[in-house]
Amino acid sequence: MNRDLQTVWKECLAMIKDIVQKDSYKTWFEPIVPVKLEGSLLTIMVPTLFYYEYLESHFIRELSTTIRKVLGPDACLEYNILMDQDVNKPVVMVQPSVDRTNTQNPPKQIQIDFDKSESEIHNPFVFPGIKKINIESNLNENYSFDNFIVGECNRVAYQAGLAIAKNPGRTSFNPMFIFSPTGMGKTHIAQAIGLETKKHHPELTVLYVNAEQFIMQFMASCRNNNSKTNSRNDFVHFYQMMDVLIVDDIQFMAGKNATQEAFFHIFNHLQQAGKQLIFTCDKPPAELKEMEQRLISRFKWGLSVEMSMPDVDTRCNILKRKAYSEGVDLPDEVVSYVAEHIKTNIREMEGFLISLVAQSSLNKKAINVNLAKQMVERFVNSSNREITINYIINVVCDEMGTSQTDFFTSSRKRNVVQARQLSMYFAKKYTKLSLNVIGEQCGGKDHATVIHAIKAVTNMLETDKQFKILSENIERNFQ
Repeated sequence: MNRDLQTVWKECLAMIKDIVQKDSYKTWFEPIVPVKLEGSLLTIMVPTLFYYEYLESHFIRELSTTIRKVLGPDACLEYNILMDQDVNKPVVMVQPSVDRTNTQNPPKQIQIDFDKSESEIHNPFVFPGIKKINIESNLNENYSFDNFIVGECNRVAYQAGLAIAKNPGRTSFNPMFIFSPTGMGKTHIAQAIGLETKKHHPELTVLYVNAEQFIMQFMASCRNNNSKTNSRNDFVHFYQMMDVLIVDDIQFMAGKNATQEAFFHIFNHLQQAGKQLIFTCDKPPAELKEMEQRLISRFKWGLSVEMSMPDVDTRCNILKRKAYSEGVDLPDEVVSYVAEHIKTNIREMEGFLISLVAQSSLNKKAINVNLAKQMVERFVNSSNREITINYIINVVCDEMGTSQTDFFTSSRKRNVVQARQLSMYFAKKYTKLSLNVIGEQCGGKDHATVIHAIKAVTNMLETDKQFKILSENIERNFQ
């Protein structure tokens, strides 16, 4: 029996009223205007894009259940967004798929198809000419908890990771946001959680992906998108099928607005479905630049945990484990010397061990403290080594994520200017160079510019807490 639009919408509202709170119903459902009913496709009008996003974030399950009950299992929902007139904005993708159609007469339309066969979805991990990656996990078996050394620097992340692996998506640690400077073991523990989850729940789909790979896949889906393939929708569908999604180096999504838009809807779908999300980053959520605030707020929903440089005892244990895995008999005095003199990050410490073993093998020298001292003097920026202005510039640019190409131009971007000023400040503090030479080495500036930079940094250290923390992190490389 055919029913008219108003009757169908009244039935929907009656059901929704029974399953949502009264205030939510009045705020988010009473203002909706039914627009059109064509078979099992219902079109409704909402006032703004934010209004649509809020419905999609908080009430998609209630909407889908209700509309299916009223219109049948093949029901689809289409939104008209009254206030959103920008037809050139990148495609919005929502759960489980969205096809935004640019019409000649706004408002915009966003159609939600509640069902799509998984077999029809394009796999973004398959590229022509590239070997197919194991979609079951994409995890490295070497990054397990068995190979992870626990210390005070990472104990919270470790314990939370074990809890997640036993009950993914069902703890308060969802999402889990792990942050630290590079080389502290974020990737290791994130993948270890994935591997441990597979042990406890082999039936679950666990996927690890680096943010750069995610971005490239999304860009490829945009290039290939057309009415026949719907690659962008397939891209989102694919990630929405995961039970545990691990995204490494999430900071690389900064400034990628279209990618963030797609990721926002993937996040929402997985979160609402009780799936586990794990992210790693080089800084806490609050310090992420060029990242949408709605994503930053979601990163803060669960557990944010910092991993710091291990203490000497933990570094010794890490070196012993690394030596054991490499089949190297490392004397205790060498372990202690290396652990005490390499304080930058774990990755550099392990790399130094490999170099030490190579030097011993190639030059037929025993691995002892004397050889370790020679290697430290040659390759490690210890306190006995002269700190050059080039080294200072490299460290500052690396810590601030600033391109050295920009550093030596006349760019007036804030991060570039601050990188120059900090380099000048530390060059004055840690080298014996004149102000003229410092200015010349920092992009051809004069001594007056160097004086101004030193004063500016000094003032910022006294008034800006975040800037002071950044400066202290940089300065650790020179001490």
